[in-house]
Amino acid sequence: MAQPDIGTWRPETLAVHQGVFQDTAFNSVTTPIYPSSTFAFERVGVHKGFDYTRSGNPTRQALTENLASLEGGVAAWATCTGMAALTTTAFLFRTGDHIVAGHDIYSGTIRLLDSVLPTLGVSTSFVRMRDPDEVRRAIRPTTRALLVETPSNPMLNLVDITAMVAVAREHGLLTIVDNTFLSPHFQNPLAMGADVVVHSTTKYLNGHSDVVGGAIIVRDPKLAERLSFLVNALGTTCSPFDAWLVLRGVKTLACRMEAHQRNALAVARWMKKHPRVLKVYYPGLEDHPDYTLACRQMRGFGGMVSFDLDQGKLPLDDLFGKLKLFALAESLGGVESLIEHPWTMSHASIAEETRIAAGISPNTIRMSIGIEHPDDLIADLERALGPVA
Repeated sequence: MAQPDIGTWRPETLAVHQGVFQDTAFNSVTTPIYPSSTFAFERVGVHKGFDYTRSGNPTRQALTENLASLEGGVAAWATCTGMAALTTTAFLFRTGDHIVAGHDIYSGTIRLLDSVLPTLGVSTSFVRMRDPDEVRRAIRPTTRALLVETPSNPMLNLVDITAMVAVAREHGLLTIVDNTFLSPHFQNPLAMGADVVVHSTTKYLNGHSDVVGGAIIVRDPKLAERLSFLVNALGTTCSPFDAWLVLRGVKTLACRMEAHQRNALAVARWMKKHPRVLKVYYPGLEDHPDYTLACRQMRGFGGMVSFDLDQGKLPLDDLFGKLKLFALAESLGGVESLIEHPWTMSHASIAEETRIAAGISPNTIRMSIGIEHPDDLIADLERALGPVA
């Protein structure tokens, strides 16, 4: 089946159709899973495009074609985890190089930058990326990249991608953006000038809490050549079955993200009125400090809501124990709603002072709002928190 002309397709259509036309034998309307570890050569030096699955696989290629089209990149790679995507990207740098990153990013990223890369001679400065001048002051002669996460995990602070790209270009640096929290449905960093986009496909791109994976997308062909070498050399690619699961999930990305956002906004507005909630963090609220930037930079506000609980009025165990729809679990981006305590769960692996500097406290709760009916989610929270009035 010939690949159709996709030049005029909108993102919702690309998510459903791009990359699926891989079956020339039976014209399957879904991409087959090719579980083979190796592929036969027709003769020495001649094969049908694939020789060994670590290096390339038809199912994984279908997914990467899809993700590249959604992010507006020239090439993409599907990795075995989100951290594998970041780790592979980190191998663009060498001993003596320096990176500038946000101080309030995901704990796994901090752990990689702060505890693993220094053993390879790559250092990182963590700064408040909402302030371009603070970023400029952190840049050294050895700095090679800015690593941006926006919105941040779990405090949902935003970074101005266009401003970071401008700073990076002033100094000849790469701009790497983790776009996991919004997905390409709500934000496209490459279109704003970023060089590299990374995702944990475990989250919204897959959307069903049944696979772990990652992705890297770039817009420069020369950078694509280097990353193709690294992904193959490091062996960080995902399995064909995992690629198939993510490709299946991404087809419903548009409708899922709209449902996540609808529900998150309803929950955030309800929680703002609650006497046991000290503060709500959601960029779709008009009083969020980055609301204006959110409206300019993003096409939607996403499905993540964090809040500070008044534990003097309601202990954590009482909150979590009464919930029926929200599962007490890490991760995010699935169709079901999750709730977690970053201080002791997702961000427990980083130093206490780092958590405090990022704005995380023992009162902070992070919610991944699913696609259930918003009234049912609010009723579940009311069961645990008590009525608003």
